Parts: sequence; structure tokens; C-alpha cells
Amino acid sequence: MRLKVGELAKRSGLTVRTLHHYDAIGLLRPSARADNGYRLYDRHDVSRLHQIQAMRRFGLALAEIQTYLAQPETPLANIVERQIAMLDSQIQQAARLRERLADLHGMLLHGEEPELTDWLTTLEMMTMYDKYFSTDELARLPMYRNTQAPDPEWTTLIAEVRALMDCGVPPESEAARTLSKRWMTMLVRDTGGDPRLVAKLNQMHNNEPSMQVHIGISTQLRDYVLLAFSETKMLVYEKYLTPGEIRFMRANYGKRAMEWPQLMADVRDAMDAGATPESPAGRELARRWLDLFRSYAGDDPETHRRLRHALQTEPELMLGSWTDESMLAFMRAAMNSGVQSR
Repeated sequence: MRLKVGELAKRSGLTVRTLHHYDAIGLLRPSARADNGYRLYDRHDVSRLHQIQAMRRFGLALAEIQTYLAQPETPLANIVERQIAMLDSQIQQAARLRERLADLHGMLLHGEEPELTDWLTTLEMMTMYDKYFSTDELARLPMYRNTQAPDPEWTTLIAEVRALMDCGVPPESEAARTLSKRWMTMLVRDTGGDPRLVAKLNQMHNNEPSMQVHIGISTQLRDYVLLAFSETKMLVYEKYLTPGEIRFMRANYGKRAMEWPQLMADVRDAMDAGATPESPAGRELARRWLDLFRSYAGDDPETHRRLRHALQTEPELMLGSWTDESMLAFMRAAMNSGVQSR
């Protein structure tokens, strides 16, 4: 049995445009074509599509999925096993909520009036994350899971950063820089390297003061970490820039730093939707990208060249950036397209 692209789209819940994009980039090529040129997908194609969509839910970018599936004898059983693990995590989360509700139910049956905090904790559990994240996204955010047992790795790190900040240790210090690199490494890990999740985390953090209290990360603490992490970058860039360039960069690097996650999220969405670099959407993203870049790099093409050279030479500069080569290639092509169109 073979399915036409429209039939596969309907049965899989995807769009025809998405399947065409997967074909164009070589991620999912139909096994056959009808005499009239229509794409035809067989059982093996659908099996591969299952693997692709499963890995998308794990937070992998299309380029990463393509690399993974290019390996010989990629076992489908491993993918299904990871799906089961994700569902187990979601079941555990639901079980924790059920346990909380059962406690409240028992108190009410025995004529006990739950404390205000009991009601608030339960309400927060049910509604807070639903406003910002889907269920599968929550399964990839251990730092922000609303549980009775917070992640000890994050709890320890948050306490260490707070201790430095409270003692007046400047964010430029070696101790603060070391903790900031741990922080960003863990954050990339716990968001699956997906800038869309980071953008949502930032939105939730800014909009929900109770969340800041619950996880122990105030706006001041977050800004302290970002300043420390920015300094790790400055120390690397110093090797490539003039004193005047690095002074300008230090003064401006953090001013619009919070705009980057949303921009990268928009780029990833455009790429996944099949937008091309030369499309109007691609050129608009390139304009926004260059605007942010120039906000701390200035307008001198020679400075831009040195910064690009540093990025290509120093792998450390990519740490905590939520970018990969596929995104950078898309943006380079979009910028080149914008220049050529003028």
C-alpha cells in the first residue's frame, strides 16, 4: 500500500508543505512516484516519518535528525523506547498532581479546611505551565517542573550563585564566570538546545513573580548570571579586537541580550516551516539579526570580520548560544540574499 502526499499529510497530522520540505532537504524522500509525478510513500517511508516526528518531540533540530538517521542501521526500537520514557515522565507529572488533589480531597472529607498555600500550590501546578508550554515541552524542563522535590543540581547551583551575589562578588570574577558557564550548559541541556523553549522560559519568568519565588531565581540573580557569562565571551573576544572595539562591545553586549532567544526561536520556526533564506521572511529575519549584531559590534565591516573570525576559531563562543551550523548557514544565506537584492 502506498499513500499520496495529501493522504499521508491527513493521516499523520502534518501539512503537505512540511512533507514537501522534508523531501527537498533529503530528510524524507518518497520511495516512488506515480506516472503523473505524485509522491508515493510506502511502509518504510512512514516508519522513517515516525522516527523524524519522535525526534522532533525530543527537541532535536532537523539537521540533527538528518545526521542521526544517516547512521547505518538506526534502530527504530530505540526511538520508541525514548517515546515511552517521555510518556512515563508525563504520567509521573500527572501522578504528582493527582496525589496533591487526593490530599486536598482527603482533608475536605475529614472536615479539615486546607490552608491557603495548599490551594495555591495545587492551582499553580495545574495552570502555571499550561499557559506557556505544551505537555511534551514540560517533560524537557526539569528545572521548571513544579514538584515537591526540586532538581538538586539546579538547587545547588542557584544557591552557589546567590551566595556569590549576596557577598558582593562581581559578576566579572572567575568564580562567577565559572558558575555562569555551568548554568548555561545546564540550561542548553534542559531545553534540548531549542531556543523556542528558552524564549518561553524568559516570558514566564518575567510575567510570573510567583514562579521566581518558587524556583529561587530572581530577576537580579538571572541578570548576574548573564553579566558573568557575557564576560566569559569578552575575555575570548579580547584576543581578536582592538581596545576600542572591546570597550564598545563590553558597554553594549548585554543591553539587548534578552532579544536573542526570541529571534533564534523565530528563525527555527521559519526553517521548520520550510521558509527559504531568500524569501521575504528570511530577509526580515536577517535584518533583525544584523540589527542586534550591530547593537554591540558597531558598523565597521573590519570589526565584523574580526568577530566572525573569532566565532569560527573559538568553539567556546558557541557555548550557550542555542545556535547550530544549520541556523547559521540559513542566516548567512539570508543576509547574502538581502545584499544581492539591493
